[in-house]
Amino acid sequence: MLGRGVAERLAAAPPSSLFAPEVVEVAHEADLFVLNLECCISDRGSPWPDPAKPFFFRAPPAAVEALALLGVDCVTLANNHALDFGADALLDTLEHLRAAGIAWVGAGADVEEARTPALLEGGGLRLGVVGLTDHPTEFAAAPGRPGVAYARLTNGLPAWVRDAIASTRADAVLVTPHWGPNMVAEPPPEVSRAAGELLAAGATLVAGHSAHVFHGAGPRVLYDLGDFVDDYATDPYLRNDLGLLFLVTFEEAVPVRVEALPLELAYCHTRLARGEDAAWIRARFVAACSALGTEVREDDGRLVVAWERP
Repeated sequence: MLGRGVAERLAAAPPSSLFAPEVVEVAHEADLFVLNLECCISDRGSPWPDPAKPFFFRAPPAAVEALALLGVDCVTLANNHALDFGADALLDTLEHLRAAGIAWVGAGADVEEARTPALLEGGGLRLGVVGLTDHPTEFAAAPGRPGVAYARLTNGLPAWVRDAIASTRADAVLVTPHWGPNMVAEPPPEVSRAAGELLAAGATLVAGHSAHVFHGAGPRVLYDLGDFVDDYATDPYLRNDLGLLFLVTFEEAVPVRVEALPLELAYCHTRLARGEDAAWIRARFVAACSALGTEVREDDGRLVVAWERP
């Protein structure tokens, strides 16, 4: 989330001020880096006309430099903030990403573009990426109308999601859904059910987001990535100021290992967590994974989950 307070920081300081150098160094370990971009990038538009909507996130054009600094290859825009400042701001976002050489999924100038997967190549792997969101319905793209790739998940996967997964022509397929409510400690039943349906439909890896706190890792599913950089108020129990950066290792197009690095999210600045904060993250992640039947070990400060081949 590079808007609001983060946008103010970007107006006064270089993009490198958002991340400690060691965080950037870890990000560069990845052959491919995909994230959820929960804002638009534009200097145009007006807030979405919904009196019940409390937050509006718009980042300045300089925000693409922060993505480039991290080495981001692809973002998903399928979320409840892509249209915070209307269609013009969303279209500006696509142009800024295109100019920076960053692919995107989950939103577009019309429904066809919003649902189109991206194809990334790195580390000898061709990775298809599919983005979708289960809220809000009013942001849904339509023929001739910009918006997000909306997918109602309560009654099973929509046909377009299955078709998008099948159409990727990739070695592996990452599906990255924006699903479920904010600020919950574990995936609700409808999210768990949808994860299984995505795997059954051909997803190789599922990496979700929306809760703003990290959840556990099940077999080939990261239920919620949590936050990476933001300006949010901190919940004293859920600790959304503590997070994880996930590195997934593929062997022969199969995800076999996850390394999760503990992060401390200060105001508009992310660094590696240490001491009591790292211990809190470790305890929470171990417990969350245990509830999903997954074991975690620690290796040089990284929390490691090994996945068996399907």
